[in-house]
Amino acid sequence: MSINDSFITYIELSYMKELGLLKTIIFIGTNKSGSSREAIRAAERLGYFTVLFTNNERQIQQRKEYVDVHEMTLVDTTNLAAMRKEIRLLQSKGNEIMTIASFVDSNVARALKLCEEFCPNGTSSSAVDIMENKAGTRASLNGLPYTPKFITLPPKVKLEPSTIEVFPRFPLIVKSSSSTGSKDVLQASDLEQLKRHIRKLNEKDPDESIIIEEFIEGDQYLVEAIVHEKKIQIAGVIQQEITYGKRFIITGYGVLAIVPKQLNDSIMEVLSAIIEKFDIRNGALHVEMRLTDNGWRIIEINPRISGGAMNNMLKAAFGFDLVEETLKLYLGEKPSLTHKHRHFVFTQYVILDKKGILEKVTGKNRARKSPGVVEVYVKPKKGTQLMPPLSMGHRYAYVIAQGRTLELAKSLAKKAAKEIHFHLKQ
Repeated sequence: MSINDSFITYIELSYMKELGLLKTIIFIGTNKSGSSREAIRAAERLGYFTVLFTNNERQIQQRKEYVDVHEMTLVDTTNLAAMRKEIRLLQSKGNEIMTIASFVDSNVARALKLCEEFCPNGTSSSAVDIMENKAGTRASLNGLPYTPKFITLPPKVKLEPSTIEVFPRFPLIVKSSSSTGSKDVLQASDLEQLKRHIRKLNEKDPDESIIIEEFIEGDQYLVEAIVHEKKIQIAGVIQQEITYGKRFIITGYGVLAIVPKQLNDSIMEVLSAIIEKFDIRNGALHVEMRLTDNGWRIIEINPRISGGAMNNMLKAAFGFDLVEETLKLYLGEKPSLTHKHRHFVFTQYVILDKKGILEKVTGKNRARKSPGVVEVYVKPKKGTQLMPPLSMGHRYAYVIAQGRTLELAKSLAKKAAKEIHFHLKQ
């Protein structure tokens, strides 16, 4: 798509060029909603010209729904050479590339590689490359007390019973090295089920390594953080509620307005070990961990803010905009996570227990008017095929609520979420 296909007029563009105002941020991939889309909106608010590189033809077809994207380009976002060509084309048109970023799984490292070439900002793609691969992450953190027992099965290697003798008992977790959003993460309760899961993952991607690891008991937390000049700023500590079905689906997030000192100190200890191991100078990340009787165990690390409602729930809790501060980091500025207020916040996601075609959704307004509710979001449109969750992408609505305590925020969010009903045609 050419620059004249954007929603900024040719006259406005010419005027911006004259004033040297075409300072541009390129985003590689976005979801229609959630943190990745909020980042584009934040860039527009900050006064930057926004360019989206996408390999999603549907987004091109729905161009008018992306008014915060000033220019949209259809390009293979797995192909660095193709994206380099588009970047040079932008530069030839007068765009000054200020940063290149992604808030989407598997695109973060590619964005940083391109940023290192066209607009260096002190971030490194090498650590992100490792973090985007779960086998690489486990290998890098091996030996730390926070790493669960694990083994990595190389592609096409058959599982021998002796291989899993390192684990004292079942259940075990088996997952693809590149799994994201709870896709391809399975629980095995015995050896036969473990073999079936491995066969299934091998059939899906024969060239992918498979990780087998111990099942960790304990409360699960999500920690959002930014690193600037090797100094860690925690953006939020969030308790997670997990719904166990065919997959592990996070359906509840409780943001702690106040983190007890002992808990905060122990989290900082884990984050510091991660930052040192990966040699991260500047960057954003989130870490999922479980608190066991023997301390923290790292479940996974991702080199970006969590998707979905995370940015909005942190805004509701503390008043800052994490994607905006992350963009400032990528622009070479110092991010600030100053609290404007402190609220306990709970986000309840809505999932379904049956599949069907969506006919209508009722109860959205009742949910919005419920006490303590600050946001209600419903994702699918009429006519969409809905199903019980096999990944985080199969969560179809959420409610964010505030409260004086976490328990109050949780009860308000859950009560409001019950107002939302998906009417399906089988």
